[in-house]
Amino acid sequence: MLSTQFIINKIGHAFLHLLFWLGVLLFFTYLFGADSKNFNDTLWFAGFLMPITIAVSYVSVYKLIPDYLVKKRYALFVLYSSYTFIVSVYLVMVSIFFSLIYISNFKYEQMAPATKNMLFVITAVYLVAFIVSAFKLLKLNFKNSEQNSALKTKILDTQLKLKEQELNYLKMQIHPHFLFNTLNTIYGFALKKADETPEMILKLSNLLDYLLYQADKPFVLLTEEIAHIKDYIALEEMRFNDTLKISFKTTNIDVTQKIAPMLLLPFVENSFKHGFIKHGVLSVNINLTCKPNKIYFSIINTSKKSKTPTNGIGLENIKKRLDLLYANKYSIKIDDNTPNFKVELILNF
Repeated sequence: MLSTQFIINKIGHAFLHLLFWLGVLLFFTYLFGADSKNFNDTLWFAGFLMPITIAVSYVSVYKLIPDYLVKKRYALFVLYSSYTFIVSVYLVMVSIFFSLIYISNFKYEQMAPATKNMLFVITAVYLVAFIVSAFKLLKLNFKNSEQNSALKTKILDTQLKLKEQELNYLKMQIHPHFLFNTLNTIYGFALKKADETPEMILKLSNLLDYLLYQADKPFVLLTEEIAHIKDYIALEEMRFNDTLKISFKTTNIDVTQKIAPMLLLPFVENSFKHGFIKHGVLSVNINLTCKPNKIYFSIINTSKKSKTPTNGIGLENIKKRLDLLYANKYSIKIDDNTPNFKVELILNF
């Protein structure tokens, strides 16, 4: 069942068409009434031309343009346009002849001067058809622009959702990887019934809070990331005891600066997992510096040459996250030459 709004829209559309064609009728009347004192005769002549003009215009806007020109079927567009032109010229000739009979009673000299010129009459008919067609093309172009804009918006929304899903997937890979190593450390201390176990559990609790609640945010304060790096280092210091030599230096830290959560922590975790104890010591040196619109981060740990890459899931995922979150706004350099494994990261804001 047709809605009331649809019916009202159709009536309004038909009313606008009617007003337009009444305007064309008046235009033809005054155009062909030049140098003529008989208004009624030119009005009748304009009335004879109206069905031809309306037919040519509607064939153009509802058939030729949408079905052939817009769809780039140019050969058919030219063919059917030629047919339309031939038929319209014939009908214009009939109209002129009919006006000669009906209006002028076969008296050629009584015809309005403008109505005697067939080329002028055809030009007038096609002038209206051209204006109507141009308006149709503008309307179609505007509609296509809106559709393209809506499509682009939809594509961007889809890309954004895919980006968010990929980021969440990468986070999900980092979380269990990180927790696995930390829980192994606590498990070892629990077996020894070490006094440090409660403190380790408390620090792990802080890290879990960061992983579960803060890491879902798009950005966190850099100071929060630093605090959890320190908690992680403290856990590792308990595990390694005297076999760990670690340095974590921060310089000019901007307390308002934000970064993606879990962005730097996996680098630290990776240095412990894949670091190599040399001469009884695992050496890890971390430096974090803030400069105007930049963050410099570097980490160096002792390592040994391996036949297969041992960058780990965390390091590979962090590269993907950097591509997604800081595309063209970061640089990373990884040097795995022995005796040290070194990562240098620069973030631009």
